[in-house]
Amino acid sequence: MASDSGSTIKKTGVLLVNLGSPAAPTRSAVRRYLKDFLSDPRVVNLPRALWGLILHILVLPFRSGKSAKSYRKIWTDQGAPLIIYTDRLTKKLASSLNSCSIYVEMAMRYGQPEITGKLKLFQQQDISRLIIIPLYPQYSSTTTASVFDVVGDFYGQEKFIPELHFINDYHQNSLYIKSVADRIKADWLQREKPELLLLSFHGLPAKLSEWGDPYAEQCQRTAELIAEQLQLDEKDWKIVFQSRFGKAEWLQPYCVDSLRELPKNGIKRVDIVCPGFSVDCLETLEEINITNKKIFFDAGGECYRYIPALNADENHVEILKGLILSNTLG
Repeated sequence: MASDSGSTIKKTGVLLVNLGSPAAPTRSAVRRYLKDFLSDPRVVNLPRALWGLILHILVLPFRSGKSAKSYRKIWTDQGAPLIIYTDRLTKKLASSLNSCSIYVEMAMRYGQPEITGKLKLFQQQDISRLIIIPLYPQYSSTTTASVFDVVGDFYGQEKFIPELHFINDYHQNSLYIKSVADRIKADWLQREKPELLLLSFHGLPAKLSEWGDPYAEQCQRTAELIAEQLQLDEKDWKIVFQSRFGKAEWLQPYCVDSLRELPKNGIKRVDIVCPGFSVDCLETLEEINITNKKIFFDAGGECYRYIPALNADENHVEILKGLILSNTLG
């Protein structure tokens, strides 16, 4: 730890923030979670009164049951995978930073544990420097900025605001790129390489890019750097976007459309990796590895493999440790 011009050593807190999960894979728990998530104006940009009617009359009554069914497919005895992996990552990171006297906590933007609860905990520990790391490699106003909103609202009511360091993104961090590429290489050492590597990112409404959201550009850059690290030709990889919601135009090409078309074009063996997800969750374990796999096989595909997220791997710990230490020097 570095010291100030005087002799006081700054106490540093680190808050890792992920999206969140329902408390249980039940219709009622999922409904509460979705209400919290979909009520965020960063997530849905429609006028509040109009969206409130749509949300409560059309979305929640129908989507809650469907989503609960999907969560049940991936739920474990310990709970939601996203919570489990984020917790493991947090504990490993805390252990790695133990000698630096840096306090590490995790929170969820929606659901538990709440961001404000962790910020109050840091207050009790007299933290004077706080590093916020949303676990989204690529910046988006729908995710990263929403975390900033909560932090800003909290400190907007406080007399003392610690020195804040907000990590906007790490989409082209060299260790992050290498770690994802190494995960893919390790898989390929054990099995035959596919005809095509799909790099799938969570989709967003296309309009957001026109409004200045850099997400699409950052996803493209991440995909290019990973392909470069793997020394792939352009024909060997493709970027796609998943999890489309609603009828508006979203970022393209759509993952499901690509999976239906590839076998028709002679591509029947694919691997898919999701470099926009720090840990595995509903969108990777159920959507990508169950639902979309079936779509590909139904279209005539023969081999489909999902390559897991970094989760609580040591390389992931080192990525975050590097981001933290670069913000604690001085």
